[in-house]
Amino acid sequence: MSTGTMAGMGIGGMILIGIITLLMGGNPMDVLEQAGGLGGAQTEEQGQQTFSPEEEEQVKFCRQVLASTEDVWSAVFKQKFNAQYTPPTLVIFKGRVQTNCGGATSAVGPFYCSADQKLYLDLAFFQQMEKQLKSGGDFARAYVIAHEVGHHVENLLGILGKAHSQMSQTNQKAANQISVRLELLADYYSGVWAHYEDEAFGSLDETDMREAINCAQHIGDNYLQEQAQGYSQPESFTHGTSEQRMRWLKRGYQTGDMSVTTFSGSYSDL
Repeated sequence: MSTGTMAGMGIGGMILIGIITLLMGGNPMDVLEQAGGLGGAQTEEQGQQTFSPEEEEQVKFCRQVLASTEDVWSAVFKQKFNAQYTPPTLVIFKGRVQTNCGGATSAVGPFYCSADQKLYLDLAFFQQMEKQLKSGGDFARAYVIAHEVGHHVENLLGILGKAHSQMSQTNQKAANQISVRLELLADYYSGVWAHYEDEAFGSLDETDMREAINCAQHIGDNYLQEQAQGYSQPESFTHGTSEQRMRWLKRGYQTGDMSVTTFSGSYSDL
């Protein structure tokens, strides 16, 4: 991982932590430590892979979501920053994958690598997300992808690199708080994408947002820790509480305001 950084574990990894802890009774913080800090539409398939008809539909869906994020963020970067948006590449893999940030397995869920500007996704994750945590629906899946694209936006804006540099120079508690700010900002940016997607095409309804908000609720640090051990430890939070994640997602969707950031103000006010 010396050649780059993986942005957080991403919401995919947090959902899988929930699955592991709910089914096996393990400690979610052990999984976090083992993961090593993981947080036109271009896609790649790793190796010689074959997909079932159902998986082919999922690949098509992922490409459509990625294309939508490219359209939205290209327009936002041009209008708000007078800059060109460079889209990430989506890599579809099975089991394990090698990235410019190091090796990873499906156990970490979808993630973003800043060193190669790619999103990595094992399609099996969507089935686990729906069956184990009851977080199904098209827009819940779109939210997963949009969150990782949100880390890419952070990277292009210089936020991700600065935050990771700060995290490497401070104590664990402070580093965790910076991580929470990064993850909530990626949630916010996924809401911003939804805002402009809906504004342009009227493509979302209340059911769609409920799917995403339900997903956000089930990946809050407090929820996962309470499910695993019966209580939560706020000082160890790295992604934010369920309430915070739902609130920042909704705020992005309601406002679409790119001047908003999670890196201003007191940590307690997030």
